[in-house]
Parts: sequence; structure tokens; C-alpha cells
Amino acid sequence: MTHLSLEAQIALDQAHIWHPYSAMHSDLPVFHVDSASGVYLTLSDGKRLIDGMSSWWCAIHGYNHPHLNNALEQQLQRMAHVMFGGLTHEPAIRLVEKLVALTPRELQSVFISDSGSVAVEVALKMAIQYWNARGEPGKQRFATLRNGYHGDTMGAMSVCDPLNGMHSLFNSVLSRQFHVERPQCRFGEACQDSDLQALEQLLQANHAQIAALILEPVVQGAGGMYFYAPEYLARARELCDRYRVLLIADEIATGFGRSGKLFACEHAAISPDIMCVGKALTGGYMSLAATLATAEISNTIDQGNPGVFMHGPTFMANPLACAVAVASIEQLIESDWQQHVDRIELQMKQLLSPCAELPQVAEVRCLGAIGVIEMKQAVDMKSIMRQFVDAGIWVRPFGKLVYLMPPYIISARELELLCNSLIDTVARQPG
Repeated sequence: MTHLSLEAQIALDQAHIWHPYSAMHSDLPVFHVDSASGVYLTLSDGKRLIDGMSSWWCAIHGYNHPHLNNALEQQLQRMAHVMFGGLTHEPAIRLVEKLVALTPRELQSVFISDSGSVAVEVALKMAIQYWNARGEPGKQRFATLRNGYHGDTMGAMSVCDPLNGMHSLFNSVLSRQFHVERPQCRFGEACQDSDLQALEQLLQANHAQIAALILEPVVQGAGGMYFYAPEYLARARELCDRYRVLLIADEIATGFGRSGKLFACEHAAISPDIMCVGKALTGGYMSLAATLATAEISNTIDQGNPGVFMHGPTFMANPLACAVAVASIEQLIESDWQQHVDRIELQMKQLLSPCAELPQVAEVRCLGAIGVIEMKQAVDMKSIMRQFVDAGIWVRPFGKLVYLMPPYIISARELELLCNSLIDTVARQPG
């Protein structure tokens, strides 16, 4: 096999590879990674970076983890893939067993898919098919919160914020959904009747059309890194029950400990009708997601027309991905993840809080293993990315938000270096 030089690889990348949310011929820097281990990314020039992003929030155990590596190697000797239509296998069965055990007890039926966006598409289809089977085919629209983000595919885009989100270009071709303002009650604050007024008015007036309310529980991720009061979620659950609307919890970003609870719904002690998980499901090793539903939903769909759920990805329940997901969940549960996340939260609060005094900074907030510095104006991505790499850290902001979601295995010393380098860089940004 002929190996390309680093220069040739970079040239091919620049000529032919379209990176996410980038122009084809962007002037934004792209850094070539040679390897990764623990919390470190090693670039091809030998520079080591502390990863503050967990590779978009999924590599919770860090990189090159022996337990996860072994799970993949062992499964590879048995089979890399087999279709899931009419066949099953041990990795999928073990994964589903663990998901059912970990999530709210009402969630008994699991549909395994390829990615978070697909898990959301599946959830939306489940809700529509459920109401159709109940003899209410008019319930085909969705309620959702402004500043929410649920993915990049067509159905998922329709329940993202149509004005403040990333998908306004596609509004004319997306299904029209109902959007209400995000909760004004912040995490740690009391929730007032006025905070629920808009949602209640929407559901009261339109429940005959609405199949489900979909939201990110407690933490809005890519739509703003915003933390709202768990009481809002609890009362939203009550409103959904009152107006016969399903509740879909998008736990793709928050699941598996990121918010300080195993699942963010636990902050409000509620159980959704449908839950989406992904990202950290495999510890960042492979793309995999799942949509869990109550037995009431799956049984009703079974008894309706056409009597089957109408979705089936080619790579559904890929054995390699399922095997490493099982290993990731085992690693999480057998570790003292709660202590690790609590330590990360406390340390980030202590280290990042002084940033609030900087003239460039609007607000600093932390919850679980999530630390957010909200700037007063959008950062210059081209400049700040190079500054972060020069400082020995990997942080990728968006808009006004400079944030951290480090791997849970990060040591106190590594987190201190990460936060201090982040602060030094933020302090050099224009005011």
C-alpha cells in the first residue's frame, strides 16, 4: 500500500473533502490528527492537544480505551455486519437489555439506528404512526422549543429553531411545526406559571394536530448551550398528559451522564413517551443511536395499519457498533462516573467563573461536564481556532459560544490546563 505524504493528504483534503458546516474551499484551518489516546489528540506535526470537546461530546472515556478496543477486536473476529431484517445477534440483544435497564422503566421497546438525526426521525415517525393507529390521523405536527437543535436531516430540521437555528435556508421545504419560546426559568431557579403559559396555550389550541412535544431535557445543546429549570420539564410532562400529546426527550447530547444525571430527564424525575440516545452511546467509537418507546406506543403501532413500524436502516444494529456500545455502557456504569462528572463541574465552576468579569464575556455557566462561556459577540473562528491549537487545547466554538465538554476521564491537572488555556485565549479576543 502506498502511503501519501502529509502534504499530499492535506492537498487532497483541501481539493475534495467537504467538512461539516464549512465551505468546500474554506479558509478555516483544518488540523491533521495522527493519533489519539486518553484525553489527547496528537497532530501529525507532533503537537499534543487536550481535547475539550470529546469529539462533539461523544468520547466520554477518552480515546484508545483498552476495554472498548477489546470489544471491537473480539466482535470483528465473529462478524462485522449482518442485516437486522429477520436476523438478530448477541451484541444487539445485550445492548437493548442494558438500555432498557438504565432508562425509565416505562421505555420497553428499542429501535436501533445509525445516528442521532435518524433517531429523531424515527421518534417523529413513531409518534405519527401511533396516533394514526389510534384513529387520529390528524395528529401529524410537532411542538418544540425555540433555540432547540435536533439534527440535520429533513424531519429533524423541521423541529429545530426555524429563525435562530442553522436551517433557516430550508424553511420553505420543511414541514411546518409549532415553536414556543424556550423557558425563561434557568437551572436552579423556580418555574412560574408564566413560564408555561405559551406552551399551555399552544397545546390547548392545537392538540388535535400535535402528535408530540419534542425537546432537549434541561440542556439545549447546539442551539445555545442553555440550561433551564427541571420544573419546566416536569410541568411540560403534565401538560402533554392533559392535552393527549406525546413527549419526546432528545437525550442525544445529554445522555450517559453529561448533565450530571445519567439522563437529563432524571433532573425532573419524569419519563418521556419516547427517548432518543446517541453520541456517547458507543463512547465515540462508531456511529450508533437508539429510539426507545413505551410498550403502549409499540403495541398500538403493531395493532394499527399497516401493523409494522415503517422504518429500517441498512446498517441497523451493526454488530461492531452494538458491541462497542455495550462495552462503553459497562465502562461507564462500572466506573465512578458520578464522582468524575461532579468533580469536573465543581472545577470548571471554580476556574471559569472569573471569566464573567472579562469585558468580552456576557455569561459563564456550568452544569455537569458542560462549561460555557457566552461571548458578547461571535468569535472569529479562523483566528481563535489557531490560538487554541497554539495553546495546546482542542476547543471548537460556534457563534458566541466557547464551551467545554471534556471526556470524563480528564484529570484535575489536565482540566486545569485546559481551562487556563481557554481563559487566556478568550481574554485576548476583541471586546
